[in-house]
Amino acid sequence: MLTGRLIGTGRTADVYEAGAGWVLRRDREVVGDAAAEGAVMEHVRAHGYPVPRVRPAGPVTPETDPRRDLVMERLAGPTMLRACLEGALTPEEAGGTLARLLRLLHRVPAYRSADPGVRVLHLDLHPDNVILTADGPRVIDWSTAEEGDPGLDWGMSAVILAQVAAGGGPMGDPAGAMLGALLADPSGLTPGGLAEALRRRAANPTMSRDEVAALPAAEALIRLCLG
Repeated sequence: MLTGRLIGTGRTADVYEAGAGWVLRRDREVVGDAAAEGAVMEHVRAHGYPVPRVRPAGPVTPETDPRRDLVMERLAGPTMLRACLEGALTPEEAGGTLARLLRLLHRVPAYRSADPGVRVLHLDLHPDNVILTADGPRVIDWSTAEEGDPGLDWGMSAVILAQVAAGGGPMGDPAGAMLGALLADPSGLTPGGLAEALRRRAANPTMSRDEVAALPAAEALIRLCLG
């Protein structure tokens, strides 16, 4: 499809206007499956989970690829991270919202597995992947979604926040406060979920050397929050 004005750019993708009320997210390389990502989003939305609507990208042309093009509803509002940086939301409120979003997501049945213990997992739920709209928070970036044990989803969110907290800097203390609120009772984090999350983060090729080096301290922070 024809793309409109470039309105955003991220680590792996660019976002363009795609008509009134819609945007096109185009991955710079084919590293995932945008069509499959859109199907997951529609599945969780059908069960009441707050995500943007998606629609087909249109006919395949030499300029398009359904594996890297995703057309979705254009959302109005800041990310949760920006709201925290601007003082519109406290870190504790952000962490509590992340916890509620995880609990809500894990009520959604799996879309492939018939195992009642298996649920849809986002696996990258952090403050920059939540848009605060007038109708409430909406969760974006489902490129890493899988089905599995909810404990892993809690582990991934906890490790992401703990890495930032352990790294210090201007977001260190706020991330630590978010982590504490995320893991306040009741938390769905499990020992197995934490171990697998740490393993995955260490193996993630997008992690910097400093981010990987922060993992032991991040684990210690998480265990401190858990008591």
